[in-house]
Amino acid sequence: MILPSQKMSKYFQLSCGVAVVLAPIVLGAVGFNPAGIAAGSYAAFWMSADAIANGGGVAAGSLFSLLQSAGMAGLSWVATAVVGIVGGAVTGIVVYLANFI
Repeated sequence: MILPSQKMSKYFQLSCGVAVVLAPIVLGAVGFNPAGIAAGSYAAFWMSADAIANGGGVAAGSLFSLLQSAGMAGLSWVATAVVGIVGGAVTGIVVYLANFI
C-alpha cells in the first residue's frame, strides 16, 4: 500500500529533476542566451519595458538581471538546487491539492 506521503515524495523527486533539467531550456526559450538577449524574444520585450520603467536602464539586482546572468553564465550549483527544490515543492503541492478535486 502506498501512503499519501510516499506518493508525494515520488512526485517531489520527479519534479525536482524535471525542474533542474528544464530551467536552462526555458531560459533559452524565452531569450536569455549565452550571447545575450535574443532579438525579438520575450526577454527583449521585457528588457525594453524594464528599461523604460527605470529611466533607460535595467536595475542591478532585479529579477531580469538575475535571469540574464543565469542565461549567459549558466546556473550555479546553488541556483540549480534552489530551482529543483522550489520546482519540486510547487509541483508536489499542486499534485497534492489536485487529489482533492
